[in-house]
Amino acid sequence: MIRLRSPLLLNNFTATAIAALLLSGGCTRLLGDNVARAAERDVPDDWSAAVANTQTSSAAQRQWDEFFDDPHLRALIEEALGNNQELDIRLQEIIIAKTEVGTRRGEYVPRLDGVVGGGVEKVGRHTSQGAADEANSVAENLPDLHFGLAASWEVDVWGRLRNAKKAADKRYLASIEARNFVLTQIIAEVAASYYELLALDNQLDLLDRYLEIQRDAVEIAKLKKEAARATELEVQRFEAEVSKILSLRYVIIQARVEIENRINFLVGRFPQPVTRDASTFQQTEPPTVDAGLPAELLDNRPDVRNAERLLEAAELDVKSAKARFFPSLSIDAELGYESFNASHLVDTPASLAYDIAGNLVAPLLNFAGIKANYQAANARQMQAVLEFERTLLQAYTEVVIYLAKIDNLNHRFMSLREQVAKLEQAIETSNILYRSAHADYMEVLLTRRDALDAELDLVETRLAQMQAFVGIYRALGGGWRTAE
Repeated sequence: MIRLRSPLLLNNFTATAIAALLLSGGCTRLLGDNVARAAERDVPDDWSAAVANTQTSSAAQRQWDEFFDDPHLRALIEEALGNNQELDIRLQEIIIAKTEVGTRRGEYVPRLDGVVGGGVEKVGRHTSQGAADEANSVAENLPDLHFGLAASWEVDVWGRLRNAKKAADKRYLASIEARNFVLTQIIAEVAASYYELLALDNQLDLLDRYLEIQRDAVEIAKLKKEAARATELEVQRFEAEVSKILSLRYVIIQARVEIENRINFLVGRFPQPVTRDASTFQQTEPPTVDAGLPAELLDNRPDVRNAERLLEAAELDVKSAKARFFPSLSIDAELGYESFNASHLVDTPASLAYDIAGNLVAPLLNFAGIKANYQAANARQMQAVLEFERTLLQAYTEVVIYLAKIDNLNHRFMSLREQVAKLEQAIETSNILYRSAHADYMEVLLTRRDALDAELDLVETRLAQMQAFVGIYRALGGGWRTAE
């Protein structure tokens, strides 16, 4: 039978324990000026003096399938949530974190093992045991057969193991929040890319319309040239404008290919056409988004929640590291049968054997290592504090920027819409004047060029509005909630 023979460490233990207690009591002095502080969780009561405040609940409380009403976009997001590789990677990280919780839990519960063994023992003849064995006619090569149970348990007096397990729990929760944050990013990126694809479709349609107008202008200029009412220069300038539009058209076609395949990548599929309806894009009004109160970011933003869980884990790590300064108490016990003769192995109680011992162990020479581990844990806690505060500040700042952006884009869109309406009237006027020889070709070219630029800007502004609408939803923490 394998017996535990470690003695209780009584010699000089009192002095060692006192030293450990004094050192642990002075842990703050060990850290010098780098003592981790509590994180600042306060945020302003409203978003900004320049942004109208709202007391309604945050739009982040709404599920993504309630927030986006385009059926094609919903289908893309649904497919991305099922196929996106980044989300699957994050899911594996959650599983890894969960197994770590089980590992830490197993460290502070008693351990029970089954033991079966055997061997042969020969002691020296000129030893006290050897002389006794010879006097009692004990075989020189003595078998040793045993089986039974062996138990061990480290009594977690100072909470080192339990705090390590709690820290693993917090990291497991943090891994869930990290996946939720990636979820919000993917939903926002799919939506923003989808709206960009619709905008490119509209810009391409716009260029095709202006291309037809310019080609008609070329024909008119040629007819006027034949009638000696225009020069070759006019024809060449109109033809050059056609070539310019064709060139820009290919730029947009290439951009559309890239955006379409970016969506395919996010959805987790190989390149293929993206189903969509761009006909109503410019008539789609971005919905009003309720920002709620800044304090709701602590509950709604997954990255803030992730940083908070990691901060809590770091605080528990410091407690666990601090407990290493104290003595550890462990209990070991064995119970089973042991005999040198197999025929008597299970004789009870003659072959019954048991052993129980307790160990109280305090560090003597490795204080430097324990101190370094404690200082490192404290520094990691300070890192977690700063990371939490930085994440919260970034979240608040993003919302303020998007709220101001939405307001400014609304004003810009209204101004551009008025500009486009005026330029469309100017095109009609310039065409009439040009046919009647009351306006030269440059006036016609510049009017049409200005109108094209204004309409392209109008589409881009509508795109910026829709992407800001997606951005504020993400910044508020929307997208990760489900019906479950």
